[in-house]
Amino acid sequence: MKNNFLKLLCLTIMLCAFPALAQQQVRYDLSFPNAAHHEAEVKVTFHDIKSDTLKVLMPRTSPGRYAIHEFAKNVYNVRATDAKGKPLQIFRPNTSEWDILGHQGTVNLSYTLFADHPDGTYAGVDETHAHLNMPATLMYAKGFEQSPAYVTFNVPEGKNWKIATQLKQEQGNTYYAPNFQYLMDSPTELSDFDMAEWTVNENGKKKTIQVTLHHVGTDAQFQEYVDKTKKIVAEQKAVFSELPDYDFGRYTFIGCYMPQAVGDGMEHRNSTILTSSRPLASAMNALLNTVSHEFFHAWNVERIRPESLEPFNFQEANMSDALWLAEGFTSYYGDLTMARTGIFDLKKYASDLAGDLNYVLLSPGREYHSLREMSMQAPFVDAARSVDPVNRHNTFISYYTYGSMTGLALDMILRQQYNKTLDDYMQALWRKYGKPERPYALPDLEETLAEVSGDKAFARQFFQNSIYGSQLPDFTPLLAKAGLALRKTKPGEATMGMVALNYGKDGATITNGTYINSPAYKAGLDRTDIILTMDGRKIKKEKDLQKVLSKHKPGDSIPVTFNRLGQTRSTTLVLEEVPTLEVVPYETIDKEVTPEIQAYRQAWLGSKAK
Repeated sequence: MKNNFLKLLCLTIMLCAFPALAQQQVRYDLSFPNAAHHEAEVKVTFHDIKSDTLKVLMPRTSPGRYAIHEFAKNVYNVRATDAKGKPLQIFRPNTSEWDILGHQGTVNLSYTLFADHPDGTYAGVDETHAHLNMPATLMYAKGFEQSPAYVTFNVPEGKNWKIATQLKQEQGNTYYAPNFQYLMDSPTELSDFDMAEWTVNENGKKKTIQVTLHHVGTDAQFQEYVDKTKKIVAEQKAVFSELPDYDFGRYTFIGCYMPQAVGDGMEHRNSTILTSSRPLASAMNALLNTVSHEFFHAWNVERIRPESLEPFNFQEANMSDALWLAEGFTSYYGDLTMARTGIFDLKKYASDLAGDLNYVLLSPGREYHSLREMSMQAPFVDAARSVDPVNRHNTFISYYTYGSMTGLALDMILRQQYNKTLDDYMQALWRKYGKPERPYALPDLEETLAEVSGDKAFARQFFQNSIYGSQLPDFTPLLAKAGLALRKTKPGEATMGMVALNYGKDGATITNGTYINSPAYKAGLDRTDIILTMDGRKIKKEKDLQKVLSKHKPGDSIPVTFNRLGQTRSTTLVLEEVPTLEVVPYETIDKEVTPEIQAYRQAWLGSKAK
């Protein structure tokens, strides 16, 4: 026993001292000599290759995204040599794979990457920064999925670029990932960014929160951003009673708010990437709302994780039936946190609720798909690209917003019927699935709801009706408990429905497909039709349409002439009442805010941070 222990100890020391001799590893080297033209030069060495053929691939999708993106389209100048510098032949079996033979155990690969789309999914390189989402940047090899990876970032001469990443710093500008999945999950920003950090001590563990921001704002604006981010972190920590255990003791907000950035937010295990072309000066709170959403993901989806996303597949679309919780409930808490911190006041929070409720309740998509099925549509809608028109305005409701409003409904029901909250539910999921990092299936979520509510029949009915089905409760009495009135914005006013129109001298062109539940759809009007007259009046400006509508009431029938594909046609349109809803605090409409309402609001929207 003692001898075996000593042998094991010696082997462990050798593994630590000579990792290259003990196991496969990958080493990347990135440089940016042509940053002005959005190019990065990437070199990668694969050591101790076990197979005759090294299969090198470029990812086709990215963590947090569910659609195919074909990152290989931006890769060129691919070259391979062996350890002695001898050129190796490369075969291309498909669009994202390079097969290399005759390597003698080591392959040195190099390629050029074109990167001009800095957001959460792609990469962007220019003279101000290198903004790198790893699946859009780095090739990988089959058989090396569990191998450690080392990445060296070469800062261009004369640049004061620093490095923001969740990768572990090894030495200087060389960073480490324990395996392929972690490497691909680690976006990195190289730029002259501002940085602030603070520590949270929990259960004897020191956890560091970093904010790094590449932006054009002032020092005062950056400090305001940091101060409000601290509040967001504290409020969301209060939901779960603790921060996650970050793998290297650190969580990093990686922000890029530059004119060339593309608006996005993307969660990662110990970091988030935040991008926008809007500056802090004009969009502070909107940008912080994205911060709030993405940070909640550190618990919900990164650790409270659906089994349908395990393991994440980098060569195929990733479909999940749980995005209503992973993304939707996160959206609910992203907004709720803004209210609990006081960054959003009650009027702003109520207005945003109204926008979400209008979208979910008035869109026809629930006639086609359940909430679970909406989640499974993600590979077609989550930054997915296609050139042919689709009918998703009728058949789809975003699982972000739909899930968020389902979270609102469940929160209100738990508070009003069971003396529980959605916070209690999320805490239970954290204890059962998040802390032990045990992926869940939908039946696990239903079982947990039964445990939290103490009502198994309710949990079953809620999932059958609202998750596997398309039913939502009546929000009017639910919101009334909080002193919020859900009501029609324009009762008694007539409309032809929500129709996108482009006005001109020939008439009003319908630019998007019409909604099946709208008067325009029911009258046979559709995309590219040009409305010529309504009720005998020519429609060339928006005020022409408004004058027609103002003379009628819901239920009236009016004649319409329109041009379709060069032919003039006529139809009859039956006007309906404007369906748009608003959510207004009682005090703004002279309704009493009772002590009971005040207590309810405080319990729901008040700060939970200590």
